[in-house]
Amino acid sequence: MDDPVVQWSRRSLYSFGEGDLSEFTPENDLIIYDHPFTGDIARDGLMLDLLPYLSAEDIEMLENNQVGQSYKSYFFEGGLYALPIDAAAVTAAWRPDLLAEINADVPDTLDDVVSLGIEAKAKSKWVGWAAKPTDLMCSYVTIAASLGAAPGQDDGPFLSREISLQVVELMRRLAEVAHPSSMTWNPIQLFDYMSASDDIVYTPFAFNYVNYATASERQLRFASVPRAAAGLQARGLLGGAGIAVSAQSKNPEAAVAQALRLVDPAFQAGDYVRKGGQPGMRSAWVSREADAATNGFLSGCLPAMDAAFLRPNIPGFVPFFHDATHEITKAVTGEITHEAFWSWQTTTYDALRADNAKRVTISA
Repeated sequence: MDDPVVQWSRRSLYSFGEGDLSEFTPENDLIIYDHPFTGDIARDGLMLDLLPYLSAEDIEMLENNQVGQSYKSYFFEGGLYALPIDAAAVTAAWRPDLLAEINADVPDTLDDVVSLGIEAKAKSKWVGWAAKPTDLMCSYVTIAASLGAAPGQDDGPFLSREISLQVVELMRRLAEVAHPSSMTWNPIQLFDYMSASDDIVYTPFAFNYVNYATASERQLRFASVPRAAAGLQARGLLGGAGIAVSAQSKNPEAAVAQALRLVDPAFQAGDYVRKGGQPGMRSAWVSREADAATNGFLSGCLPAMDAAFLRPNIPGFVPFFHDATHEITKAVTGEITHEAFWSWQTTTYDALRADNAKRVTISA
């Protein structure tokens, strides 16, 4: 039997992170999506639960190749709705040549980042930040997790008032020293700028992209985010992408087989990395050959991947997060008070959880 012909089409970054997946399920067998959609996907029946299609050997392979909580992120209420084809997290990134030029070290804590921002500015350089609304909310969750909190995962509010205030104050301090264009950049826009210009030496928070570590010139280095304070663990926000099978697929067995080929540990550590992919299988992240091919990106980021915080994937979380991106932007810029932001966040997330509990009660 000949290998199937697979035709791929691209979606926008916005569609990947916040768009409506239902428009893609009728005409596509395979769909790559962002893991916070998993709860909605499961409840709405958009993708197949893959567990019935996987052998015991398949599941053992996936369990043995976990990168942090990437594999776990595609589970919901006992079903598995994607395979981790790509793994990512919010990390720090920097230009080693520019840090050396101003005789500065990679910051260890957020206080060090602020100090670096002041020092860099005095030498006509900058600390940068991917701080568009979506990425600003990712920084908010990242810093909260680095302070030891678990936003949205506990029984109380999405985040306590005290921790939330501490996070927003830290973000305001960072905004004061960051490049003035920071709040217009997502990670790709920031990294494009860092790769094309010579005035941003470092960024503390941005989802990592392997292609910026393998560029022919002006290469970036990546590693864990700065600690929120000395003595605390550095934790970024988990990202990555899963490959799923549409519930409307007319060829589910062939689609699952293709998905398994794409996450095969040998393929992920070999051609997948060599052709520019950012792998989802641990086989690649621990491979010396793959690490050399990525100029140390994989070994530099693996501790960050393993420590990354897994945000909730309950139904409705993606729209909540989208709305929160605009509210956190207002709070950081001073358009609204922290108290107003925290009250909105708490009320909205409590209502979301109550709605989900109601659905479970009714369906039960």
